[in-house]
Amino acid sequence: MGARDRLIDSAIALMRCNGIAGTGIAQLLEHSGISRRSIYLNFPGGKSELVAEATRAAGQASSALMRTVLASTDLASAIAAFPDMWRETLISTDFAAGCPIVAAALGRAESAEAADVAGETFTEWEAIIAERLEAEQVEPAPARSLATTIVAAVEGAVVLSLATRSTGPLERVGKELSDLVALHTGKKTSVA
Repeated sequence: MGARDRLIDSAIALMRCNGIAGTGIAQLLEHSGISRRSIYLNFPGGKSELVAEATRAAGQASSALMRTVLASTDLASAIAAFPDMWRETLISTDFAAGCPIVAAALGRAESAEAADVAGETFTEWEAIIAERLEAEQVEPAPARSLATTIVAAVEGAVVLSLATRSTGPLERVGKELSDLVALHTGKKTSVA
């Protein structure tokens, strides 16, 4: 893995735990093992450019995973899988790591570009989910609204789970979203 990719991976990891404001150049250097010069060779715009690229990379990876999950099973189960995946992440990091896209969205003062990329990513996630809902015969306008609700609910549940150090919010949101999708699609949920 080259210096650029290592810096991006380190930025994602640090943003997940510290947000953008709490992710400094010194931390990035220590975490990545890369020299200070490499940051500016790869990211002439400095930290702001680096966190924007990290946000873009994290968003692309999440979008690809979302497409895979949504194509792999019935829709209600697929939607319930997102909170389940976050549950595992939160437990494995002892409630220390959240969503880097949320971190970017909240870090506009540090990097307006990263916040803009976060907005584009959330919009893409809504479109991915809405497309799958439309494939289940949900009309476009309600599909878009439901997709927005799903993204907001999962991301909000992650934040609540981090704050309370409990997976309860994710578990409750997963169940409700699965039921909501089943209501819109007319298909019973297979999620307990």
